[in-house]
Amino acid sequence: MKKIIAFAGSSSKNSINKQLVTYVASQFENVSCEILDLDDYEMPIYSADREIESGVPKLAIDFYEKLGSADLILISMAEHNGAYTAAFKNIFDWTSRHNNKLFQQKTMFLMATSPGPRGGLGVLEIAKDRFPRHDANLVATFSLPSFRDNFDPATGITNDPIKNELQSIMKAIAF
Repeated sequence: MKKIIAFAGSSSKNSINKQLVTYVASQFENVSCEILDLDDYEMPIYSADREIESGVPKLAIDFYEKLGSADLILISMAEHNGAYTAAFKNIFDWTSRHNNKLFQQKTMFLMATSPGPRGGLGVLEIAKDRFPRHDANLVATFSLPSFRDNFDPATGITNDPIKNELQSIMKAIAF
């Protein structure tokens, strides 16, 4: 059985990106899925001095191994001031110090959402440019604008054209 590793690039307990990535993961059929929580990978803020003094934390190695167990990685990036959240960036920094090819050529579907009409496009563009440099096989991206207007926690995406776009993307992903 194919395996999906999914997570939101957010440590918020009420993350709209976690709601989106969990919903999308549930739409794939005949797969096993594990939803990661970034709070489970909280580490000291990365610095070269800490790395020299203590090495790469075990949690960064654990995160790398989780990614390696996937056939498909689903990420919904939260956007803070137009870029990655501090929680995600720190995990990304530490894990890339363990192995710069942290995405291990895994098939990746990258998403973002936000309360506003741009739907996290700023962070999505940053990640879309950066992740292939860290060995992501990025096959698709998706942005959900105006989360509260277009998503219901019980039923998922409520805007039919946006829902159809997502379904088309998902059908095209081969992993």
